Amino acid sequence: MANTISRRSFVTRSAALTAAPALLNAQAAGSKVNVGWVGLGNRGGKHITTLMEEGAGDVYVKAICDTFSPRLAKTKDEVTTIQKRAPDTYDDYYKMLQDKSIDAIGIFTPEHLHRDMAIAALEAGKHVYCEKPLTHTIEEGFEIIEAVKKSGKKFQVGTQRRSALIYRKAKEIYESGVLGKVVYARAFWYRNSAPSDPAWRYEIPADAEPANTDYGKFLGEAPDTPFNKERYFQWRLYWDYSGGISTDLLVHQTDAIHMITGRHYCKSVTCSGGIHYWTEDDREVPDTVTAAFEYPDHFHINYSSAFSNSRYDYGEQLLGSEGTLEVMGLQDLYVYPEKYRGAPAHVSSRPEIHINSQKDLGQGNPTGAHIKNFVDAIVRNAPLNCDVLTGHEAAVTGHLATMSYRQEKKVYWDQENGKYRFA
Repeated sequence: MANTISRRSFVTRSAALTAAPALLNAQAAGSKVNVGWVGLGNRGGKHITTLMEEGAGDVYVKAICDTFSPRLAKTKDEVTTIQKRAPDTYDDYYKMLQDKSIDAIGIFTPEHLHRDMAIAALEAGKHVYCEKPLTHTIEEGFEIIEAVKKSGKKFQVGTQRRSALIYRKAKEIYESGVLGKVVYARAFWYRNSAPSDPAWRYEIPADAEPANTDYGKFLGEAPDTPFNKERYFQWRLYWDYSGGISTDLLVHQTDAIHMITGRHYCKSVTCSGGIHYWTEDDREVPDTVTAAFEYPDHFHINYSSAFSNSRYDYGEQLLGSEGTLEVMGLQDLYVYPEKYRGAPAHVSSRPEIHINSQKDLGQGNPTGAHIKNFVDAIVRNAPLNCDVLTGHEAAVTGHLATMSYRQEKKVYWDQENGKYRFA
């Protein structure tokens, strides 16, 4: 594959680097954490600024990397303006890793590149922040977990609800028992957009061309295809690089329910849906899905998502025998007591609860807190809010749903052996 450098070739070419004693980290050296950042698109380009804001005084962006040169140049200017010093720039991630002064790596690339990039960073002695989903397949997650164990480095996965105060409050309420027996939960994410702006059809820069877009490095180990702007800039729509709704949206919400209830894995998943609304383009992933997750201890999650209506936005709901708890839009938590006919007075008379994250807890979107937690883990040895195992468990639910959808079969998960099978 032209112009492609894999983790395997990186390890071979950089044996001396990976075998050498690790450089003292920024904390031990009494200086800032030097960060290398790869992936400067919609999310990575936004949250490199978040890193500098939340990590002010602790971090310095030493290097940035992207395979679209205009985006690389633009981000260089933005970073320079903020930190008053220009970062080094790379279009080759594996060359960036050879900079021994870099302490930590932020990975914000398409998910099919995560495994190789994460393991290479760990082998090069770097701490890692990896956007969700952790991996493109379940098997890749086990490889990363082993690499983290061997490296002894901090590894944070970007399922940021783990750093949201509103979900910690939800967990407190759940654990208080006020909801009664909870055997059923719902989660949903609904979106809509104009016909001229199809879902996940991110804008393609007018100046994008093979000369300034290293398509080979974008492909990585994915199947070779001719240069394709849609695949490069709108990668979430294609199975080679994405698990679609299940790994982009669903994993956030099943992970949130795991966090609240203390669960870690399901035992089976059935997922169906299709491309029912955006039928006029070449997208491969569905725009509409419904998934049912069964858990070992009499617990069920119903998940739904559609890109044709936005009325109910997104949220998670726990429906207990004595009350309902819901978190809507990452911001509002509500608790409603059960008032069915014959409900005990001590249940039906309970007051409703409403907590707003910004007003009552002083927190907006939790991504900043999540990134700061990663910095604090490096500098102050704070516990990670979403370590590699937790991130893997979140990814597994998404991967199982994707596999069920694509195979049109129920899929069973064997947690003890890390294996799946189809019905």
